[in-house]
Amino acid sequence: MLSEITTSQSVVKYNGRTFTKEKDDIAVESALTIILDGEEFATVVCTPSELTELVVGFLASEGVIRVFQDIQSIQIDEDQGFAYVDLVNKQSIRKDFHSKRFIGSCCGKGRQFYFHNDVRTAKTIMTKLTITPEQCQHLMKQLQESSAYFQQTGGVHNAALCTKSGMMIIRTDIGRHNALDKLFGYCLIHRISLKDKIIAFSGRISSEILLKAAKIGVGIILSKSAPTNLALNLAEELGITAVGFIRGRGFNIYTHQDRITI
Repeated sequence: MLSEITTSQSVVKYNGRTFTKEKDDIAVESALTIILDGEEFATVVCTPSELTELVVGFLASEGVIRVFQDIQSIQIDEDQGFAYVDLVNKQSIRKDFHSKRFIGSCCGKGRQFYFHNDVRTAKTIMTKLTITPEQCQHLMKQLQESSAYFQQTGGVHNAALCTKSGMMIIRTDIGRHNALDKLFGYCLIHRISLKDKIIAFSGRISSEILLKAAKIGVGIILSKSAPTNLALNLAEELGITAVGFIRGRGFNIYTHQDRITI
């Protein structure tokens, strides 16, 4: 069953002196193949939770849909690992924009999956939202305290959609990009306005993650980890405030620092 997010595994632990046999919680990794209008579109390796949100967010991120109403029907077969999606307006997917491909959970190789559709779907952000340093720290603390599956397994990433005052929803996945697609799908399904929203994120801000934030339409992304140089180049160009290394009382503001105000 894909519905299990964690599983128990027998392990041998070493404590510096002795070996002991114990049970440990392990994050489940599953493959979900998206069948779009009867044809295989992509296979996503993911944590098997909030799969409808994941599919909707992924299709929007790929530029296949713009709003949830573009989908006529969506069915998830958890046992077999398939998502069947029919669009309201059938379209011929251009091979130079999309192709059948394996989307892995190893984020370090994500760059090879970029296509021309990123140019069409990544938005330049014009929000006038500002937040204080204390609010940055509060949101990151909330994210860390709410990440039960990370505390249980140590093997997942977390992303939260936030307002200035606190988290709205949190999503978890073994793939950091999947966690953001789940947020995107939730926003589309529930018609959430994004002009005053913030993303708090547990992992590194790579170029792929920065593009996901731009596609969602959020102007501030907060992380406890580091960014990459390509991500910062994109953040500067797309008008996104990237804040990293939020730990304790300090952090780094890398781009568009005017949105962080004292």
